[in-house]
Amino acid sequence: MIQSLFDVVVPVFLVIGAGYVATRANFFTSYHVDGLMKFTQNFAIPCLLFYAIATIDLKQSFEPGLLVSFYGAAGLCFAAGMAGARLLFKRDWEDCVVIGFACLFSNSLLLGLPITERAFGQQALVGNYAIIAFHSPFCYGLGLTVMEFFRARGKTGLGFVRSVLSAMFNNTLIMGIALGFLFNISGLAIPGVVDDALQLIIRAALPCALFALGGVLVQYRPEGDLRAITFVCAISLLLHPTLVWLFGTALAVPQDLFRSAIMNSAMPPGFNAYIFANLYGRAKRVAASSVLIATGASVLTVWLWLIALGHN
Repeated sequence: MIQSLFDVVVPVFLVIGAGYVATRANFFTSYHVDGLMKFTQNFAIPCLLFYAIATIDLKQSFEPGLLVSFYGAAGLCFAAGMAGARLLFKRDWEDCVVIGFACLFSNSLLLGLPITERAFGQQALVGNYAIIAFHSPFCYGLGLTVMEFFRARGKTGLGFVRSVLSAMFNNTLIMGIALGFLFNISGLAIPGVVDDALQLIIRAALPCALFALGGVLVQYRPEGDLRAITFVCAISLLLHPTLVWLFGTALAVPQDLFRSAIMNSAMPPGFNAYIFANLYGRAKRVAASSVLIATGASVLTVWLWLIALGHN
């Protein structure tokens, strides 16, 4: 069982660690990290998602039980995060939404995808892509809608809807996913030369994103709000996958898709949690420190979930 830790989890975190050390030692500056992150977030990963959705078998991958298990649990974690922030830590509602978003947005793309691939093979990623296809739209749609609801004092209904849609469709990940669905549903073929170019970009996407993630984590400082941060980490790393396990078992989700659901839900908060906090200027310290501490703690918790899934 210890072998899965070194074969699956450690290599991914070594790439993150390399980015962290290189940035910490000033071999990589914040400008380099920002540039690499913009390349991956705004270009390479949208290309990866476009290609994955454009070529995936929609009938096989979009198992209702998979999506209900993952997103039902994610929605409950969002509610639990908001309730805990309000009742336990006495935060105002805008802070509560940010804390709830940190509990909601697992790092399914930069960590869930490579860890699942290393653990169960590339053929096991069908469920991951199905989850990722809805991840940004669902999480940002829920977070933005609830946040704008609390901020909408005095706004008209039309202004409220416009602000939510504008925030969603300025997201290049959602654009890549939408184009992928367009190609898949319409039956449009990707020209061979374009396919070859996409493959070159796609191969760079995850390694560059993991390295850049390490550089981004240098900017985060685990300070203050320790109880709230621990609360977010516990919901992200323990409650979310536990709920997915219960829902997935009850709904008899097929084993390969069930493993994808567990691995994605077991990931720490993605740096989108900090992006969301920074967008509204609320609970930034909680979001940033939760990303850092939960990412470190997930080395152990992801290994334990792999053991629970029977990976040796």
